[in-house]
Amino acid sequence: MGGSAGGGTVGDMALTTTPLRPKALVQASGGPRYAVALGVDALGTGLLRPFLLLYGVTVLQLSAPVTGIAMTAGVVVGLACMPLVGVWLDRGARSAVVAAAMFVRVVGVGLLLVTPVGSAGAFGAAALLLGVGNQAFPAAHAALVATVAHGRDRDNALAAGRALRNAGMGVGALLATVCLAGGPAALRLLAAATGLACLVAAVLARSVRVAAEPVAVGSEEGGGPVPRTGALLGANAVYAFCLNVPEIALPLVLVTQLHASPVWSAVIFVANTVLVVTLQVPLTAWAARFSRRTVLVVAGVVLAVSYGGFLAATSLGGGWGAPAVAVVSVVCTLGEILYAGSATALVTVLAPRRALGQVLARFELSTGVGLAVSPTVITGLAPHGPAALWGGLATATLLAAGAVAREKGSRPGE
Repeated sequence: MGGSAGGGTVGDMALTTTPLRPKALVQASGGPRYAVALGVDALGTGLLRPFLLLYGVTVLQLSAPVTGIAMTAGVVVGLACMPLVGVWLDRGARSAVVAAAMFVRVVGVGLLLVTPVGSAGAFGAAALLLGVGNQAFPAAHAALVATVAHGRDRDNALAAGRALRNAGMGVGALLATVCLAGGPAALRLLAAATGLACLVAAVLARSVRVAAEPVAVGSEEGGGPVPRTGALLGANAVYAFCLNVPEIALPLVLVTQLHASPVWSAVIFVANTVLVVTLQVPLTAWAARFSRRTVLVVAGVVLAVSYGGFLAATSLGGGWGAPAVAVVSVVCTLGEILYAGSATALVTVLAPRRALGQVLARFELSTGVGLAVSPTVITGLAPHGPAALWGGLATATLLAAGAVAREKGSRPGE
């Protein structure tokens, strides 16, 4: 399978929705084997990724600070590898990079399983490999989809991949939660299952054999100069905060400020996952009547409104605060879905074929930076009160949306 990647066409501008044909959607996503690979990889990742900290503390008997530092270092090194991933993609590799991202995690899990108790160095090396694989995957997957699909079919395929990944990780995390009662032995078993799942996924992904012909600078298909995307990348780092709201900000507010039961946090997290899985594709298809940039700006406004809603909900206190936060979280999730369905799609339209990998790598780097700093920012603002937390997030997101709106370009389909 092969094809060309890159910019959109005039047809992308049509103000019509794209029909959702399941068979065509699977094909645009890389084919049946690749879809299975995505599902298996997501399931395996969901088994261990949320519980890696517990593995270090419970199984390897490391202190929580040491374990956290090792995991953070893994994320940082993974981000530092993104420019190399971009260069590899621009040399034509597609499924090879996806498979490599999965296989690196296999090696990381293998190292995790043989790490002796108390060995912080070996755990750090394993976390580093897992971090590299986790950071490299999104850009590689987006480049592969951009090679086999175009226009709004590509947008829907990217949305379908996100929905499938969320579903797989949700099921994996649920299975892992059930198994946690087994203690350290169960965590080792989960790690082994993760490694096996990633190995199967890597083999399936590599068997698809998707590649693209490298495009020389200055050639007819080179796509001209790379458009300025600095404002978009900076805004994306702010938008990415919304991905950590259900996992970090809301549990923190519910437990420490509203003194609500932790059950509310679990309910919100499950609802977020279910909504993303069920609405990501149809909402992305519906939004095809608007330009991708417009949808991304609207996503920022919706997220900012939800942050204002959280501010109002927390002011209720008592027995009404937690239910109100849960209701507002639906609005936040809708903003997240609009953001996820338009941001990567916009980047693939802006990027010329010759630099698709590097542009996607920079975009995923900005996402990773946003995700890396958001816990620190959220936990730093929360003690200063709801106005500081939600007002700060709303203001930053509105400014980011304004920056996206101002950075207008001339690319068709943008």
